[in-house]
Amino acid sequence: MQNLIDKAKKEHSLTKSEIVKILKDNSVNDYLFKSADEVRKKFKGDEVYLRALIEFSNICRCNCCYCGIRRDNKNIEHYRLEKDEIIKLANFAIQSGYKTIVLQSGEDLFFKANYLAEIIKEIKKSDVAITLSIGERTFEEYKILKEAGADRFLLRIETTDENLYKKMHPNMDFANRKRCLFDLKKLGFETGTGSLIGLPGQTLESLAEDILFYKELDADMIGIGPLIVHPETPLKDEKNGDLILAIKVLALTRLLLPDINIPATTAMETLHPQGRIMALQAGANVIMPNITFEKCKKNYEIYPNKASVNYSKLQTDLENIGRKISNRKGYRKDFLK
Repeated sequence: MQNLIDKAKKEHSLTKSEIVKILKDNSVNDYLFKSADEVRKKFKGDEVYLRALIEFSNICRCNCCYCGIRRDNKNIEHYRLEKDEIIKLANFAIQSGYKTIVLQSGEDLFFKANYLAEIIKEIKKSDVAITLSIGERTFEEYKILKEAGADRFLLRIETTDENLYKKMHPNMDFANRKRCLFDLKKLGFETGTGSLIGLPGQTLESLAEDILFYKELDADMIGIGPLIVHPETPLKDEKNGDLILAIKVLALTRLLLPDINIPATTAMETLHPQGRIMALQAGANVIMPNITFEKCKKNYEIYPNKASVNYSKLQTDLENIGRKISNRKGYRKDFLK
């Protein structure tokens, strides 16, 4: 099994069956994590990129079975930030030293592409990168957003198992999800996607397919997080996802796509007080502190009890593992050897 991991470390390639073998075998976890960390160090260095996350609307047209801001959850206080509020938060982040602003929302079609373009242009007056995470749009809408100055786009596929995707995403179109991702790449966005680990019915084979899909897409960012069940969703009686399995998927993703950006997701820290550090020591190199207004944070509840980021504690934690906060925007090809 170590030979397989060595192969992945050297060639950045594995077959589906080889990925499944590694996912099945927990005896090699430490070796896998150490190998992924070495690849991260070689290709990305020791800097950790911080992205300031602004959750500007929790209104969503979708009804995903695992998500607390799903359309049918009536026990939620909905909000939309005004244009000026979004820009105010972005300016606060910029003054605080952040080099990337992440604008994230539910699939809220109130925010037309042209309206978002105005916000993007205003924020881009400062020297920062902008990541969008707003869901499925047309090629033409993505083009407007790119031309306004957006640099990156995050659209998690959650699972590449089409049958499972359909079960988890009522009335959504798997082919359209994939179309969006390839459109984003075509338009020149740094394109991010990722998976939810622990969906009911998910297999190790489908997780292997997820990793191979990231490679096929040549994704620039991958977000991987364990399922955390929300009490107001159809999955309320399911178990949370397995943190170690999620970190294994992350580590294998680092081995196969050595120079991409991979966040240590909040969900990992929510499940385990050291979850974020565990992820950083298994291939992750990005953290996304949430700077949304406090009154809104509690209502952007994709899952409950979300962990937060304490900046001074984070600095100390990073120093303890030989890492440091970057002062760069952190594009995929941004590593200066």
